[in-house]
Amino acid sequence: MDRGANSHLRSAMTRKAFPPSDMKHVWILNHYAQEPGGAGGTRHFSLARHLPAHGWKATLIAASTDHSTGLQRLDAGEQKRLQHYDGVPFLWLRTRGYSGNGLDRVGNMLDYTRAVLKRRNLSDLEAPDAIIGSSVHPLAAWAGRRLAKRHGVPFIFEVRDLWPQTLIDMGRISHGHPAAIGLRWLETSLYRDASRIIVLLPKANEYIEPLGVSPEKIIWIPNGVDLESFPVRPPMAPSSDRFTLMYFGAHGAANGLDNLLAAMQLVAQVPAGIRICLRLIGDGPLKPSLMAMASERGLTNVSFENPVPKSRIPDLAAQADAFVFNLIDAPVFRYGISSNKLFDFLAAGRPVIFCCASSNNPVGEAGAGITVPPEDPPALAAAIVELASVPEAELIRMGQAGRLYLDANHGMEKLAGRLAFALDASLGRPSR
Repeated sequence: MDRGANSHLRSAMTRKAFPPSDMKHVWILNHYAQEPGGAGGTRHFSLARHLPAHGWKATLIAASTDHSTGLQRLDAGEQKRLQHYDGVPFLWLRTRGYSGNGLDRVGNMLDYTRAVLKRRNLSDLEAPDAIIGSSVHPLAAWAGRRLAKRHGVPFIFEVRDLWPQTLIDMGRISHGHPAAIGLRWLETSLYRDASRIIVLLPKANEYIEPLGVSPEKIIWIPNGVDLESFPVRPPMAPSSDRFTLMYFGAHGAANGLDNLLAAMQLVAQVPAGIRICLRLIGDGPLKPSLMAMASERGLTNVSFENPVPKSRIPDLAAQADAFVFNLIDAPVFRYGISSNKLFDFLAAGRPVIFCCASSNNPVGEAGAGITVPPEDPPALAAAIVELASVPEAELIRMGQAGRLYLDANHGMEKLAGRLAFALDASLGRPSR
């Protein structure tokens, strides 16, 4: 990983705005890119907002079907639409709707890949100086490589999930499965052809370098948060009869929320736990079974709520006394995590219970909460009860520590400087 670039990155983060005529243009291919206000991550929108201060502008190329809600953004018969949000252009390309992770979702991925490669769909865009292919799924990165060769510009591979290793570590496929073999070949070829490789996980280089990739090509740009969109809100008025623990985000296999329900069952059995409630906000394939589990166990201290748009997250988060971040104990987390929702929790200025065995621990590094091992309901229940008994002054201190940590390490303006550095490096020119 390019650790020697730190001085260049620091100077990049303090650049002033460039005249439009001097700016370079990058296309960012992210199948699931989210406009502001939607329910989901807005990483690339936030980075694109800050890139002009570092000499670059970006166009985001995304699928018309919203991943979180299934909403079709395009009208009937419309194949594409270019829209601007706070000065950031989004090109929506038509893709079919889907539900779950079946064949219709694979079809949606193929729709996006084909649409990206149709010349007429991108003909109205300003020509790129570089192209980023972001791998929520690897076909988007493959399409990015194809487009970069077509336009004679550098290809930058953004690795958000380690394919196929994540599927293997989650038990979805075996090492010898034909899909694993094919995906391994594809990812290795993308690493080889990329001018630079952006990774979100802090130790992803330990996975990538053994595949024969030069460490100089790898640049770590984690997820982050626009703190100006998360104004500091004071804690709710102290109440002796209620302590609100909150989780918002996906309800999927990796989140392991059954562990959290088991812990809340134990919390309800101790006198100090009577005042503690858990709000689960979001959606995902396991939400129906989790709701059934809570009902079967008689968990009156747990409520399930619908997902909310990104714009409502700060107000929602202000209603919590604390948050819980939970993941299953999977080998893939040895490369670290970079979770949008965890940064939202910390941005809210509330303490966090970190229930995960990843190689990095932002909550521990910040001194912003309590850490417990994954898949251990008694340990999680004890941490919940402990946090609910902490004096208010200490809860406030933990919350402030989380905000300070984010400002120092995960502010989007600073991360945009890192991205500009990677783009400049891909062109073989020094950082300006």
